[in-house]
Amino acid sequence: MEERLKSDFEKTLKNLNFSKKEIETKQNYLSRFLKAGLPNRNLENWKFSDLSQIIKKNIGELSFYNDYSSSNKVDSSIFVDGLEHNKIVFINGRVEKIDFQYEEKNKIDILENIELNDNFINVNSLVNLNNAFTNKHFKIIVKNNYYLKKPLIVYHSTSKKIKSKNINIRLDFLLEKNSCLKIIDIFSDNSEKNFVNVFYNFDLHKDSILKNYKIDKLENNNIKYSYNNIEQDTNSVSETFILSTGSHFLKNEINCNLNGRYSSAFINGIFSLKDKNHHEIRTNINHLIDNTKSYQLIKSVSENDTKAVYQGKIFVNSEAQKTDGYQLSKAILLDETTEFNAKPELEIYADDVKCSHGSASGSLDDNSIFYLMSRGLNYKEAKELLINGFLLDVVEKITDTEIKNLIKNTIGLKE
Repeated sequence: MEERLKSDFEKTLKNLNFSKKEIETKQNYLSRFLKAGLPNRNLENWKFSDLSQIIKKNIGELSFYNDYSSSNKVDSSIFVDGLEHNKIVFINGRVEKIDFQYEEKNKIDILENIELNDNFINVNSLVNLNNAFTNKHFKIIVKNNYYLKKPLIVYHSTSKKIKSKNINIRLDFLLEKNSCLKIIDIFSDNSEKNFVNVFYNFDLHKDSILKNYKIDKLENNNIKYSYNNIEQDTNSVSETFILSTGSHFLKNEINCNLNGRYSSAFINGIFSLKDKNHHEIRTNINHLIDNTKSYQLIKSVSENDTKAVYQGKIFVNSEAQKTDGYQLSKAILLDETTEFNAKPELEIYADDVKCSHGSASGSLDDNSIFYLMSRGLNYKEAKELLINGFLLDVVEKITDTEIKNLIKNTIGLKE
């Protein structure tokens, strides 16, 4: 892999116009990746999901996509109907469309080809790989005191012309004071057996609000990794929702640093897995100053030889008195071939805190099924009703009514 990677990296540098400083930074990221390699089970954070073996088994030899010279046709059929929204469209890792048609133009800045720095060089090897190969670096700035009128949907699409490729995507977002951004990530794949690596960095200034919804619904044979870094200032709020169901393998990783007093982070997620899928959510919530809050709720329903993993950590710094941190994961295993792994962690260095975590898994309750069948439902209907209620609890945490209804319709949940 190393020789292929170096060759593809040199082609990337030739095809794109980088500054000398940026080339050096990219080479530094590449060197760090080569030293560490793809994550494997020897790393504590990857003990349940050996990415190196998953890629080897399902893709084989991986090449690194670098052909961004020609544009791809945007297929409007992938766009969400019934919801007015702004758009960013990625096709095979290339930005094909940026459209903020519903917004005041002087309230949003879109910066292209931002000079790459080495701020994230110590995060992990996949972030290093991403920064080495990302073709363009866009930054979206929401100005002071501006709330976007419509949500932004970022479409991640791949075409049939690529196979056994690694695609890397990066976006940066800056929310200035008292601003608000609602962003929905939707994955739509026509390709087979590729590794898609997505990195977002969010910088939330005082009193700003971020609502981020990730939807991986369509069944596909691709392998995906998504890393979100969220930096929060005073009285800022982040809300993240993850629907994890479609890809063959998907790991969503959220790192949130609560840097300002009265900042808060909410993370809610659903696994709905079948047919040998393997998905993971890993969260790090870092309470770094006093009077901050976090809440996490993850629920999983799986069957037919699938594997779901939730690793969640709440870190409380010695200065972070008055921290309020909560974390809970629950799983329903529909047959004996499925697996749910949970690793909740609390690391606390302050004494005046309120933190708790818990995890539970099991099968559907036979008594509840029997009761529903006694009320006139058949077995299938009773089972679906119980699962519906189990997952609805997570979706109801979504604070935006319009997006909540969109996700309910996507999953097929009923009130």
